[in-house]
Amino acid sequence: MLNTVASKTIRHLFTRSESVEVSVRCYPSSKLLQGSIDSFKMSGRGLVIRRQFRADEMSFETDAVSLDFGSVLRGEMKLKQPTQAIAQVVLTESDINQAFKAELVKQHLENISLPALTELSDGKPVSFTDVELKLQSNNRIQLFAKADLSTQTLVPISLTSTLAVERRRRLLFKNSQFEADSIPEGLQAISQTLTKILDEILNNMVDLDRFDLDGVTMRINRLETQGNKLVFSGYAQIERIPNNP
Repeated sequence: MLNTVASKTIRHLFTRSESVEVSVRCYPSSKLLQGSIDSFKMSGRGLVIRRQFRADEMSFETDAVSLDFGSVLRGEMKLKQPTQAIAQVVLTESDINQAFKAELVKQHLENISLPALTELSDGKPVSFTDVELKLQSNNRIQLFAKADLSTQTLVPISLTSTLAVERRRRLLFKNSQFEADSIPEGLQAISQTLTKILDEILNNMVDLDRFDLDGVTMRINRLETQGNKLVFSGYAQIERIPNNP
């Protein structure tokens, strides 16, 4: 019964999922009557969060959990006290690039009125579009984009950077370098200026505290590029089971 309730609750956190497997460890099983279980484990593939953010794989395992057993009988899961879980999330290059098209991300990249940008566009807001990120070894990435200065020409942007984590919650683009080779010579000067500004925007954009599920605080311990995948390892502090994806 608890496996069924847990599976239903976990699946509800995702807009879509290709597969979700949940297992409960509780020995002896009589502990469940007091609402005590040893751990939950979940592993899933093709998980979509908030309709627009896809994770290729996600897994977590909790510490000991104290449940309100009455809530389980009602087909729900309510915690008596907070618990922690270790977690791993795997994103593909395609997942990351699709995320750049999500409204929550685009709102930080479009119609920007920073003085450093409007000086280049006769006072008009500037948008960064067609963002494409390529994963490389040793946590390096290459990023391409276009800047719309409300002129007839879209300015191409190209940079390389190293992904890092600050305070276990912010994703940083460190040691970023402008790549002039793929930029037409006549646009290189303005492209270099725009690249620096885009780098600053990206460094202020990815903060886990903005994406936390209700009742869950997430932290990253490490990240690593593995071929065309980006792997995050970390933990979550779970105050209560979220109700909405």
